[in-house]
Amino acid sequence: MTVVRAARRRPHDRPLAGKPGRETRAPQDDEGVTVTWLDDRSMAVITGAAVGDALGGAVEGWTPEQIEERHGGRVTGIVGPWYPNWRDARPIAPYHKGDGHITDDTLMTRAVVEVYAKRRDHLDAYAVAEDLVPLMIGEPRWIPELESTALLLQRVFLAEKWMVARLHYGHVDPREAGVGNVVNCGAAMYVAPVGLANPGDPRGAYAEAIDFTGAHQSSYGREAAGVFAAMVAASVAPGATLDDVVHAALDVAHDGTADALHAMVDAFDGWTTAPTTDEEERELGRLVRDTVAPFDSVGPAYRQMSMDARRPSRTKSIEELPAALGMLLGHRGDFRGAVLAAVNYGRDADSIAVMAGAVAAGLGGTGVVPAEWLDEIEEASRTDVRETGRLMASAAADIVRADAERARARLAGMDALDAAEPAGYDAAGRGAVGEPA
Repeated sequence: MTVVRAARRRPHDRPLAGKPGRETRAPQDDEGVTVTWLDDRSMAVITGAAVGDALGGAVEGWTPEQIEERHGGRVTGIVGPWYPNWRDARPIAPYHKGDGHITDDTLMTRAVVEVYAKRRDHLDAYAVAEDLVPLMIGEPRWIPELESTALLLQRVFLAEKWMVARLHYGHVDPREAGVGNVVNCGAAMYVAPVGLANPGDPRGAYAEAIDFTGAHQSSYGREAAGVFAAMVAASVAPGATLDDVVHAALDVAHDGTADALHAMVDAFDGWTTAPTTDEEERELGRLVRDTVAPFDSVGPAYRQMSMDARRPSRTKSIEELPAALGMLLGHRGDFRGAVLAAVNYGRDADSIAVMAGAVAAGLGGTGVVPAEWLDEIEEASRTDVRETGRLMASAAADIVRADAERARARLAGMDALDAAEPAGYDAAGRGAVGEPA
């Protein structure tokens, strides 16, 4: 695979180069607070995902052709709701999608960040039962699409309500609660924070996400969550490139998810130039859809799903993750290009753009997330998305420090094992336990 390497920003946790005898200063934000590499990447991933969510939410569920007809061409930024009478028009009502409103993807991501901020440690399925579900049913918050304060439970899809029914009311073992649920991208859409809790450790992120989302999803829905978390973890490592993200995804993926991702990578083998015209963008979208279609259980009509849609399978994959990878490959990791390609792809556009945006921002840092989009989204959604990034950065820093301490203790234990000599042996190594006297 030929992948153009993304431009790298100076690592924020290293001193800036300066002339001899001159004091150098670490990077600082607008308030004069020192910014580390993990601070920057956490902010980037959270805000990048939210931007993708808000842009994609306006056109979720429609085809590329319908999107162009509705908006007089391809979407190039924040757009209004599909129907002016969004309060009553089906199938949108009662949600005010568009106008820069974040959706359940970002709301659930925020809730996961709050769990990390509370625990300051890695999460498992029990964290869903003990902390995430109580947030969903017990703490009202502003829901932009409802234009009111409500419980998160009242906004999420049935596949997320499943967690409440199974864990809060059914008292199911959290590690098994996802079995029987609709198999979709519902868990993958909010696991970017898991990647941030495991920066530079894709396998660790995969394992944690698989454990954590077992309370919500099963089969290829759960698998996609693990792989997406691994991709985010790979993207935020200092010096990471799109090649590293692809390698991480293929390294951990299994079954139909692995097959879909391999097919997408193969489809872009030799692809060296990002689209520059509308027709080239349309060609990219068609290539991505044609490549993922054999693995997608939903079928060609997104709102009229096939009879086998969203059932457990060893051969299928959610559409969103390989589609996001395709947009990243097609645009060589460029944030704006990949996110807008995901938005104009339609179907589950918000979640595809969330995944593409999170990874592209992880690779490029906060500087690649358009401030004009983010500012408008925060204002329209009455949500400080940047604050969520800062909160996750703080939690991730504590987790990384604890991981480092555990790693040092483990290494010391391994060294002790290697150096220890068992008793009861002579100089020739004879006299093991069990030999006759």
